[in-house]
Amino acid sequence: MTASVHDLPEEARDALREASVPEWTSPMLATLTDESFSDPEWIYERKLDGVRLLAFREGGGEVRLWTRNRKSRDSAYPEIVEALADLDVDDFVLDGEVVTFDGDVTSFSRLQPRMNLQDPQAARETGIDVYYYLFDLLHLDGYDLTGLALRHRKAVLQKAIAFADPLRFTPHRNEEGEAFLEEACRKGWEGVIAKRGSSLYVHSRSRDWLKFKCVNAQEFVIGGWTEPRGERIGLGALLIGYHADGELVYAGKVGTGYDHQTLRDLSRKLESRERKTPPFDRGDLPGDGVHWTTPDLVCEIGFTEWTSDGKLRHPRYKGLRHDKDPREIVRERPA
Repeated sequence: MTASVHDLPEEARDALREASVPEWTSPMLATLTDESFSDPEWIYERKLDGVRLLAFREGGGEVRLWTRNRKSRDSAYPEIVEALADLDVDDFVLDGEVVTFDGDVTSFSRLQPRMNLQDPQAARETGIDVYYYLFDLLHLDGYDLTGLALRHRKAVLQKAIAFADPLRFTPHRNEEGEAFLEEACRKGWEGVIAKRGSSLYVHSRSRDWLKFKCVNAQEFVIGGWTEPRGERIGLGALLIGYHADGELVYAGKVGTGYDHQTLRDLSRKLESRERKTPPFDRGDLPGDGVHWTTPDLVCEIGFTEWTSDGKLRHPRYKGLRHDKDPREIVRERPA
C-alpha cells in the first residue's frame, strides 16, 4: 500500500478495493444549477474553460490521455504525457482539465489550434502553453479509489503526485461557495464547480457535482451555415441546434466570435459535409442563402440567455468541441 493511501483514516482504507487499471472508464459529470449556495459539507473549485481528459497508466507503461468520449489526445499534448510518464507512480487513473491561458483567464478558444493535432512536434510548435489541472484520482497503485469520499481522494491525489508544470493541482475552498462565485465572476472566470465532500466517484452525471456559471455557455450541433456578406469570407453565420426527444431542434444563428482563419477552416469542414436537406426536425428555419450540413460537428457557444421562443440571445462562437458526441447534445437546464 502506497504511503499516500496508507495515510488515510482506517474507515476510508476500508473503502479501498484492489483492482487493475481499467482500459477505459467514463468520467463523473456535473449538473448545471442556477442557485449558488454555501455549505460546509461541500467544496468549491474554479470552473476551467478547457478540455476534460482522463489519464491512464498501468505497470509503469505508456501514459494514455483520453477525452470524455474516448478519443486519444496523446499527440496533442506531448508535454503532459511526458510529465505524467516521469512520475514515480506506476499505476493511476487521473481526472482533470487541460487548459491554456489568455492572461489570467483560461481560454477554450485559444486552445483550439492544439486540440486535434496528430503530430506532437507540431503541437509543441504552436507556442501555446498547456497545463493539466488535476482534480480527482480514480485509481492508484493497485487500488480503486472511486469508493472513497471526494475529500479523501483529493488528499491522496495531492500527496501521490509530484506537482510541477505542466501538472497542477486544482485547489478548492470550503464552505464559501457564494463568495467564491462572486470572486470568479469579477475575475472573468467561467464559474465554480461545487462538489459534495462525501461524494463517491460515479461514472455518470450527478447532482453531487454542480456547476455555478458566471456566463451562459454550452455545446450545440452545427446543422448549416449562411452565405457571407460584404467583405466577410467563408461563411456568414452558423445554424445550430440541440437534441430533444430524438429530434434536432433549431436554436438560431451564430454570426460573431470568428477570426479569418476560423472562418476559412470552418467553411472547408462544412462544405465537405454539405447536404441538400436540413438536418433539423423542429424550428423556424431561415430561407435564402442557406447551406445544410451533416450534423456531426459540435461547437461551444457563449450567450446571454434563451429567448421565449427557444433561441439564443447574443450568441458568440467559442470553438469546436471534439470531445463531445453530437447525439448527446441537449439543451442544458438548471436543476
